[in-house]
Amino acid sequence: MLFWTVLFPLVFLVIFAGVFGDADRPKATLPQVGAVELIDRMPGAARAQFDQLFEVTRTDDREAALERVRRGELDAAMWASADRSTLVLRYSQADAVKAATVRGTLEAFVLQADLAMTGTPPALTLQAEQVEDRSLKAIQFLAPGLLAWAVSMSGTFGAAMALVQWRQSKLLRRLRLAPVRTATVVGSRTLVTLVVALGQASIFLGVGVLCFGLRLSGSWWLAIPVLLAGSLAFMAVGLLTGAVSKTPDGASGLANLIIIPMAFLSGTFIQLDSAPGWMQTLSRVLPMGHPRHRGDRRASVPLGVRLSRCESMSRHRCAGPHLGPRLGPRLGP
Repeated sequence: MLFWTVLFPLVFLVIFAGVFGDADRPKATLPQVGAVELIDRMPGAARAQFDQLFEVTRTDDREAALERVRRGELDAAMWASADRSTLVLRYSQADAVKAATVRGTLEAFVLQADLAMTGTPPALTLQAEQVEDRSLKAIQFLAPGLLAWAVSMSGTFGAAMALVQWRQSKLLRRLRLAPVRTATVVGSRTLVTLVVALGQASIFLGVGVLCFGLRLSGSWWLAIPVLLAGSLAFMAVGLLTGAVSKTPDGASGLANLIIIPMAFLSGTFIQLDSAPGWMQTLSRVLPMGHPRHRGDRRASVPLGVRLSRCESMSRHRCAGPHLGPRLGPRLGP
């Protein structure tokens, strides 16, 4: 039971956090063919910004670089024209989003470099800053989602299996004849479920904070009563499952039939921002689902648990992880 309630979900947390932990800002691979004055003479601050967006490699073989772009091994290739007045960019449209990002970002660099070389001050400038808390990373979404899954498994399977086994071993009949009130028996089982849920939360948050940089800030402790309420909800599901099942195998199969689809339909593992409308509506009413906030750009909050700091606690605004690059860089004189 310890394996399925703690270790099994924890393995998923380690795997997902390791795979998606550094996937927030992937760099575009961009070979530089020959000398490119725009890149080679870029000021320090602008070059640091450029290196955050592009992984540049140098080569003298233009045809080989283009062939790698066609095969999808590189995102684009660039070189300077013969008169050094034009930056030539060749990209693949296989990934339309990456192609648009590379083209738009390089156009911004070229425009700012042209303004700097002519000495003409820009009439308009772009001041861009993300609205999300900078602590938002993949682990901020994965940890509460997998914790909700772990709590659902322990609450459902623990109650279902216990009820079926007690019925098969005639323990329920003995408890009815014993001088123990029914409320005491139910209360003890409920207390066990709540203690297990708190233990799961402690282990998950400890691993997330110590190993993957999970940040607990703001009023994160308000997640505790919500977590306990969710545990009681899944305990009720488990009691219902155990009541209609005749054997432990039947109870286990029925519990899996309930929990596994609910986990995917509730957005426990992935965000549902791009899911059909009916699925998003369904996720709001499932016990493992997550309410949404902030209008059109809504962020996932599995089991109502938000472990990251909101940008403005007075307005109660929260947002999801920022995945896009910063556009509109300035080279300066």
